[in-house]
Amino acid sequence: MSLEGLALHTWTLDTTPLDEVLRIARRTGWDAVELRRIDFARAAERGRAAEAVLDLVRRSGLAVSCVGVELGWMFADGAERRRLLAAFAESCRWAAALGCATVMSPVDRGRGETRRAAASIREVADLAAASGVRLALEFNSQAEEFNTLARVREVIGEAAHPHCGLLVDSYHLQRSGGTPALLEPLAPEEIVYVQYSDVPAMGLEPGKIADRLPPGAGIVPFRDFFRVLAAKGYDGYWSYEAPNPAAWARDPETVAREALATTWAQLPF
Repeated sequence: MSLEGLALHTWTLDTTPLDEVLRIARRTGWDAVELRRIDFARAAERGRAAEAVLDLVRRSGLAVSCVGVELGWMFADGAERRRLLAAFAESCRWAAALGCATVMSPVDRGRGETRRAAASIREVADLAAASGVRLALEFNSQAEEFNTLARVREVIGEAAHPHCGLLVDSYHLQRSGGTPALLEPLAPEEIVYVQYSDVPAMGLEPGKIADRLPPGAGIVPFRDFFRVLAAKGYDGYWSYEAPNPAAWARDPETVAREALATTWAQLPF
């Protein structure tokens, strides 16, 4: 089994400033970080330009596994669509500037036609291609329309663009009623990126997604999840995305260190 590395998603330590997240990720042994668009927006609110954020990340010595884009572009119209497409292109340029090959986006949360969504995917995938990156599209188990692996695979297939593929997320796979066996039919080239976190055994609330846990603390069969992905030949980054107010209330370095240890405990090698 090979992988490019384990990445710490900044949402996991959401209440910790980015510069401290970078220091913690480095100290605790993560190989990379996954950045969100909101990381840049928060810096801008403090008067820091995007270039300053890029420099901060570069100086950390950490690789960047992925950069998030702003969601909502699938079904947006008019001025809002133009704004979202410009934001998408900007995130792609940030990723390229950091030597990162991947941008990610969740699907839209509401309903819409598959044909229109596929056309939008082709449009944004062209923007990704212009910066030399690839879009990883994530289904959301709590969305109304594209809420299963099968549905997002269908729309990506209809779009048929080489710069867009699947984001496989253990949390959303489990919450949508899926199992690692659903990953078996995937072709290796379909999988662009992987995120992971565990799902609580009890207390799940419709629409709530900031209840994620480290591997082994919930009900995701992680050994099978990782094994199937490895068997597919996926060798990119695996990003630990586990937003949870309970974790945000704890010491962030302890959270990061424990998450890495529990990840290694679940890896099938």
